[in-house]
Amino acid sequence: MTETAPPADHNAPDQEQWLTPGVRGIGTASFLADVGHEIPTALLPSLLTSTLGAPAAALGAIEGFSDALAGAARFGGGVLADDPSRRRKVAVGGYATTAVLGAATAGATAVWQVGVLRAAAWTARGLRVPARNALLADIVPVKAYGRAYGFERMMDNLGAIFGPLLALGLVAWLGVTWAIGLSVIPGLLAAAAIIYAIRKTPRPTSRDKVPLKIRVRPVFKGELGRLLGAVAAFEVGNVAATLLILRATDLLTPEHGTTTATTIALGLYTAYNVAATIASVPAGRLSDLLGTRGPILVLAAGVAAFAFSYGLFTINASAIAFLAVPFLLAGVGIGAVETAQHSAVAALAPKDLRGSAFGMLATVQSLGNLAASGIAGILWTAVSPTAAFTYLTGWMVLALIGLAASSRSAR
Repeated sequence: MTETAPPADHNAPDQEQWLTPGVRGIGTASFLADVGHEIPTALLPSLLTSTLGAPAAALGAIEGFSDALAGAARFGGGVLADDPSRRRKVAVGGYATTAVLGAATAGATAVWQVGVLRAAAWTARGLRVPARNALLADIVPVKAYGRAYGFERMMDNLGAIFGPLLALGLVAWLGVTWAIGLSVIPGLLAAAAIIYAIRKTPRPTSRDKVPLKIRVRPVFKGELGRLLGAVAAFEVGNVAATLLILRATDLLTPEHGTTTATTIALGLYTAYNVAATIASVPAGRLSDLLGTRGPILVLAAGVAAFAFSYGLFTINASAIAFLAVPFLLAGVGIGAVETAQHSAVAALAPKDLRGSAFGMLATVQSLGNLAASGIAGILWTAVSPTAAFTYLTGWMVLALIGLAASSRSAR
């Protein structure tokens, strides 16, 4: 007589299956999408200045306008993603459209065409972000949010490392135009991966469409509102990584020369991305282990890492080993912060507001980053780099104060 095995204890930590096919599909989509859009991003300066003969100001205008549209699209994408059935279509459409429009810049014959295609691609990219994050919350239990979002962030950061390297190889082999055109392949594979993930996700139980409605006030109520306030303080001090590269380049140039200094600074930026990749999943696991307050505590640890990083950047030291420390701290910080932000919003947002909550988070991130880079750039030029990084460190301290209040409330 054959014995029947006892049923598995699904509550046992070692048997908990959080890395499901759906989670793997979303993570793969993030990796492939980042590879796909990092190729045209890395080659856009060359396309504009060398191929089309545009001035550097054109690059700044196109990127600034595209980033602004992406921020607005994330807010609108959050409204769309409140409906479980609609968020699936937005996710698939966003990935596919970004891939096609990004690759289409290879055929542009005028600067205005590049601007239109880039802006449209970034708008599609912004629309899909809240839908993807809400989809991920649909397919994992609350106690595994940290690991799931950490995995997704890890895959996204891997794409940011691999994409520029692939771009360099394709340019050496086929040239700039072909390299940009071929970026459609990983982009469309990302759309296929998100379709696969959706097929592994339980279908919505209700067939009723959730009406399109902008809901800002409900998102800012209670614990979620307090958390978003602290996140806003962090994002207003979360400067673009390009300013970290510039700071390192400026400090290294007197001793090493411009070319070598730039190469070293880009190497330090690669280390930053590697640190972010490695930190994401452990940060998510720690967030899950710490329970209800886990995401807030991990978020505070990431913000503290940024505070130390920016504090070190205020020092006029040019030793490579010294400069590696703030880059690595910022990398670990962003890996922890992004993972914790997403898992906290997923846990705190009401299910029917999940899309809007992720849309609001993405909007706060976008507007905050714009303000951080703009004001820091002004302080850098008008006063000094030390003044700029002192200003940014101050915002990290304010964010930590806000997170301390949010943690007390959660307890």
